[in-house]
Amino acid sequence: MIINLPDTDTGSIARQLVKLREQGGIVTTGRVLTLIVLAKSDDDLESIIDTVNSVSREHPSRVLVLVSGDPRLDNRLDAELRLGGDAGAAEIVVMHMAGEVGQHPSSVVTPLLLPDTPVVAWWPSEAPQVPAATAIGRIAQRRITDSLFDPHENAVYLRRTGYTPGDSDLCWSRITSWRGVLASAFDLSPHVPVTEVTVSGPSESPSVEVAAGWLADRLGVPVRRTSTGEEKIPLDAKGRPKPPVTSVVFERSDSACLRVDIESATTAVVTNGDLPPFKVALARPSRSECLAEELRHLDPDVAYGRALRGLSRIRTIGVNEAPGAAFGFEAEPGVSAK
Repeated sequence: MIINLPDTDTGSIARQLVKLREQGGIVTTGRVLTLIVLAKSDDDLESIIDTVNSVSREHPSRVLVLVSGDPRLDNRLDAELRLGGDAGAAEIVVMHMAGEVGQHPSSVVTPLLLPDTPVVAWWPSEAPQVPAATAIGRIAQRRITDSLFDPHENAVYLRRTGYTPGDSDLCWSRITSWRGVLASAFDLSPHVPVTEVTVSGPSESPSVEVAAGWLADRLGVPVRRTSTGEEKIPLDAKGRPKPPVTSVVFERSDSACLRVDIESATTAVVTNGDLPPFKVALARPSRSECLAEELRHLDPDVAYGRALRGLSRIRTIGVNEAPGAAFGFEAEPGVSAK
């Protein structure tokens, strides 16, 4: 069910939601959170709504989609209510804000927040440098950004400088399965210390940056980040999107390196020293899968914060730079060591 409320206000939206629940027998007691989505007018709104529809089947919620418009226009709030089959297991309220209204999003959403439930904010594209400092960020227990689709150059480094406990990023969720494969590979013998790490992937992929930062923080060894020259979302030979990190090589003190290479959209190859390589299943998660993962835990993601901290310890090497360059360079945000 889709109901349009042109040129309305939050009081009218709240009354309409109550009326629809009474008529349709819909209850809010099953809603586990309020998800506030802060979108731009030029975002793919239907794709965003499809994502929250899918996520709501695991996390029933009230979804408030705020679409900011031109602040120079007259004040206006146009709403669209989606319930039932058009909203998965959620109540979705899409609000297009124009004029001064768009400058006060917290005032727009406050009357529509579910009582006694957590509030989560998601910026599907452009996000502020310090999400926790915004009006919406201050009322949210979790603040989720997505540096992959953020138009700001080196957006992941903005997340680092403005990090506050409770922040997270879907570029981190995209490597969860990949991190699991690495952890399993380290269970294999020989168990000797790692001396150097090389992480390779597309130059514009923030997931590769965060993966390198995570390894730098966890292992405390030099980490080199190289570019494969692939597109931001790498594709395999069949044109299917691959996991973000194309390969990672762990140099060991006994010269027997451990490496994980992405072979296709569904397969990675693990090589451990002189042992025969073997394949493992590994796929790139969808945006809805990443968002659903973030909503499974509403406490601060300490590991993500440490991965951001490790960004200052990686060395970024250009595509054409000799791989044997010396370590020890601490890269400034977004600057490659060429």
